[in-house]
Amino acid sequence: MSTSRRTLVIVGAGPRGTGLIERIAANAPELYDSSGAEGAEGPGDSGGLDIHLVDPHPPGAGRIWRAAQSPLLWMNSHAEDVTMFTDETVVMEGPVRPGPTLHEWAEIDGSTFADRQLQGSYLRWVHEQAVAALPPGVTVHHHPRRALRVSGPREGRQQVWLEGRPRPLLADLVVLALGHLDAELDADQLELAAYAREHDLVHLPPDFTADSDLSALAPGEPVLVRGFGLAFVDLMVLLTEGRGGRYDGDTYVPSGQEPVLYVGSRRGVPYHSKIGYEWSGERPPLPRFFGPAEVDAVLARPDGFDFRRDVWPLIEKELGFAHYHRLFGVHPERTSMAWPDFEEKYAACEPAEREILVASAVPDPADRLDLAALDHPLAGVTYASQEEFQDGLRAYVEGDLSRRHDPSNSPDLAVFLGLLSVYGQLIRLGDVGPWWHGFFSYLASGPPGPRLRQLLALSRAGIVRFVGADMAVAAEDGVFRASSATVPGVTVEARALVEARLPEPTVGRTVDPLLRDLHADGAVESPEGLLRVDRTDGRLLDRSGQPHPRRFALGPYTDVRTPGAFTRPRTGGPAFRQNDATARALLAFLRDLACRASV
Repeated sequence: MSTSRRTLVIVGAGPRGTGLIERIAANAPELYDSSGAEGAEGPGDSGGLDIHLVDPHPPGAGRIWRAAQSPLLWMNSHAEDVTMFTDETVVMEGPVRPGPTLHEWAEIDGSTFADRQLQGSYLRWVHEQAVAALPPGVTVHHHPRRALRVSGPREGRQQVWLEGRPRPLLADLVVLALGHLDAELDADQLELAAYAREHDLVHLPPDFTADSDLSALAPGEPVLVRGFGLAFVDLMVLLTEGRGGRYDGDTYVPSGQEPVLYVGSRRGVPYHSKIGYEWSGERPPLPRFFGPAEVDAVLARPDGFDFRRDVWPLIEKELGFAHYHRLFGVHPERTSMAWPDFEEKYAACEPAEREILVASAVPDPADRLDLAALDHPLAGVTYASQEEFQDGLRAYVEGDLSRRHDPSNSPDLAVFLGLLSVYGQLIRLGDVGPWWHGFFSYLASGPPGPRLRQLLALSRAGIVRFVGADMAVAAEDGVFRASSATVPGVTVEARALVEARLPEPTVGRTVDPLLRDLHADGAVESPEGLLRVDRTDGRLLDRSGQPHPRRFALGPYTDVRTPGAFTRPRTGGPAFRQNDATARALLAFLRDLACRASV
């Protein structure tokens, strides 16, 4: 028998890379005998295996969760809702290997919003456990460098070239487990950057806020901020508490070092607060109207599919079902029809008929699910003055906080569970465009409630000012100007502009040299600029749609991206399912390769 060692290179040692190693450890006893011992039970003597992790940041935490960042920055999930371990709800071929959630591991209250440094410690521990669980004969090597390019024939060993290393790593297989990517500026951002240089202004393009140099944002000076999601929340924290301010109850006490933030976005409102109560009782039986059979039908369309035409109506029906299942089940006094009757009619209804049914069965409009109104809360709303709008938006945020922490509104939590179910199904459809991901984040991945209470305090203190929906930015007369139809006729002027959002994960504009080289070498991108991969196991696709036998990719820059590399327990964990499928494909390939070599 051959005892030659096989080699796997994983580029990216953050949560994705760690999750993949965990799945390799779980599946290796079935698929790959690395012991080299004669007579060993299992899939034959496949020889040893070297796993090379390539990442300039420490394994486990990676870049985003590294220790070297402000302790003021939190996760936006409860500690009990964060796990790196599989459970029986994950539909996969490999074995379930349970483990502690963040709050169990750290021995903290489950409702805590842990800081990112603590999450990084958890991820480092998970990485260590995953490596320790690998069978004998499997060795992990970490290379604290950047990967520059991958070369090699489709049917032969690959060469992974690293920064500062004259010889490549030789690999039987390569997996790109890169996380979020930096990007070159698009045409609009290039114009704004050039304008800022010409007029001695400050322009901070899309970036990871923890990595941004905020020192140019001067105390007391107005700063236009475009973006009202999690990147804005980080910016808000670093420019207030990060500059010495503090909270005394619901009052913010400034340090005098804060700029004045004028924030707006497409919606003009912050992301919805995290829900602040626990689920109780029966869960909605999901999927109901958007499951594997419906996805099969969409994929079978001979002319392809359109998300808005073919997929969104199914999602709307699914989320509505989750909402009303909870409302009828827990609050029947707020309905005027028996659930079995409603469910039967709901299942048979087309969208227009569904509106009539809901109006007749749910008397209070506040109890009805209106996804369009949720997505455009300021549509058609105007205010006579900036001050009136500040009051109005504070009332909106206060209402959102109240609703998201009141279990009498638990259909909201049912919709959240519906969103997770939908996301798990959408993976099979590949790239469905950016709107869905933004909508999901807005409803399901917003900030902790305490962050929105801080936003209210900062607003009352005059440190944060709201601009409105569809915020427009003009570069003219030597300054930046912002306006919104929410407050007609009002313009805000500033010498600084911050784009508070992450760079778009497009292959064509990434600054990552490895992905750029792969793209030039024939790897293809989706219409939205994401790297196209095989939906079953993550193999890179070429221009003819053929999967590369030795190159794989997982992560947000691919067209089967998931909500995150880790997830809530008992919600199916789409990323875990992907990791398992890829790990099994890797091990099967390496086993078969060893078998061929031994013949």
